[in-house]
Amino acid sequence: MATKSSEVDVVTAMDRAAERMIIDHVLAARPDDGFFGEEGSTRTTRSGITWVIDPIDGTVNYLYGLDGYAVSVAAVEGEPDPATWTALAGCVYHPAPRLAYHATAGGGAFAGDRPLAGPTDTGLRGALVATGFGYVQERRVKQAAVIAGLLGELRDMRRLGAASLDLCLVGDGRLDAYYERGLHPWDHAAGGLIATEAGAMVTGPDGGRASEEMLVVAGTRLHGELLSRLGDLDAFTDA
Repeated sequence: MATKSSEVDVVTAMDRAAERMIIDHVLAARPDDGFFGEEGSTRTTRSGITWVIDPIDGTVNYLYGLDGYAVSVAAVEGEPDPATWTALAGCVYHPAPRLAYHATAGGGAFAGDRPLAGPTDTGLRGALVATGFGYVQERRVKQAAVIAGLLGELRDMRRLGAASLDLCLVGDGRLDAYYERGLHPWDHAAGGLIATEAGAMVTGPDGGRASEEMLVVAGTRLHGELLSRLGDLDAFTDA
């Protein structure tokens, strides 16, 4: 086991082995495609398609034997940049229940063979909202302050520990909303497409594309209310 951005940002041998296995399978089938993986594997595309890979999303959960981790893989057209790419297909595999969430652009979103109906568009007061924390202490302190300002206005909050699963659970109607600051492209490439194809709104802080600055996903009514409240709480900065 090693660490990345901080002493709490862990990476395991299994992260690296899983990323290598996924890349080997992709290249065997599509040798001209590129890839962009969390554990540092990159290759420029010759076909126009790049595979964005998070081999274990929720590594801390995996390390502690908790079920909240997943494998996230998405195929995008263009550069591996959420500001410009077009997501074409995505899959988030949750090993504990052996469940694959998957979607294609314009083709809907599914949990196995079951179509996802999307989130119930409740208001803020009735919402079950998930979030996550960064790995740097200063960001965590600010994120805790935002939660303190928000918690009394919701039904409840959850911190499940894997962004890709949070996005899928909103698409599946099992969470009403999810937001997080500091996500990387591999955290939401597949899950963002799945949530979108299920009918949820997935945006950044200004209503545009999701970015490292912020990702917010919810039904239309709740999305607007939550985004506005996060702005009131200065959730888009670390200071």
